[in-house]
Amino acid sequence: MVPPRSYRAAAGEPAAALAAAISQATGRAFPAARASRLAGGSISGALLLEASDGQRAFVKLNAAAFADAFAAEEDGLRLLAADCGLAVPRPLCRGVLGERAFLALEWLELAPWSAASATVLGHGLAALHRRTGPRFGWQRDNWIGATPQPNAWSDDWSAFQRAHRLGFQLELARRRGFARELERAGSERLLEQIPALLAGHRPQPSLVHGDLWSGNASALADGRAALFDPATHYGDREVDIAMSELFGGFPAAFYAAYRDAWPLEPGYELRRELYNLYHLLNHLNLFGAGYLERARATIARLLAALR
Repeated sequence: MVPPRSYRAAAGEPAAALAAAISQATGRAFPAARASRLAGGSISGALLLEASDGQRAFVKLNAAAFADAFAAEEDGLRLLAADCGLAVPRPLCRGVLGERAFLALEWLELAPWSAASATVLGHGLAALHRRTGPRFGWQRDNWIGATPQPNAWSDDWSAFQRAHRLGFQLELARRRGFARELERAGSERLLEQIPALLAGHRPQPSLVHGDLWSGNASALADGRAALFDPATHYGDREVDIAMSELFGGFPAAFYAAYRDAWPLEPGYELRRELYNLYHLLNHLNLFGAGYLERARATIARLLAALR
């Protein structure tokens, strides 16, 4: 599959058509809407859709080819939304208008982190991770950013990592011209050594967010914490904690609360390198060679740990 082109919201978005779609899907009128572009987001454009009666919706927009990614996101949000003490935006509707795919979500009023809200996030994430599945994977493939993410069921976590995470990203990197640099770093040898790196580790297939960096979670104005933009599947719970440390991290109170609720197992620091290599390779494939050196350095550290 070829990743869809990213799409940026532009002036003159069809606010009336989006409002009509929300009204029809929810059975509640969303009258006289106006749309305002929102900053942020490297994959999709975003709008604040406001109705004359005060209702608000958050609308993600992308090229029509991105419709399946929005469908997968909707499924993931609905799966995450079961009681874990965290807020998850309720999907209102999705569809295609002309050349644009859209996903309309419940509006959440975001706020800066406090120690209290970060603690809520830590405890809530641990509760989410205690929801387990029958095997590793999910009932459908989804997307990690603008990259397809295969989720075929597997009973073997090492095999899942090799086939559907690192192996898949390395094949994409080969197609994008990075094969020589990664092979020199030892990428093929690393694939063969995944069982050794995970030896003795027997994770449960926990429900995970799958793309848990600081841009995909937030405190809310009412003191709760929220998760959004998931790449949901059942996997080792440590993949979420690992990624949360990759790009900036969360407040210290989050990590303290999570470990209080469910301590991490010995050897996490090495597994963090392995799990975060997936995201570094994904960023390499999405955004280019600026991530190559970090990926190669991570491969080198993982191989050195096996000596």
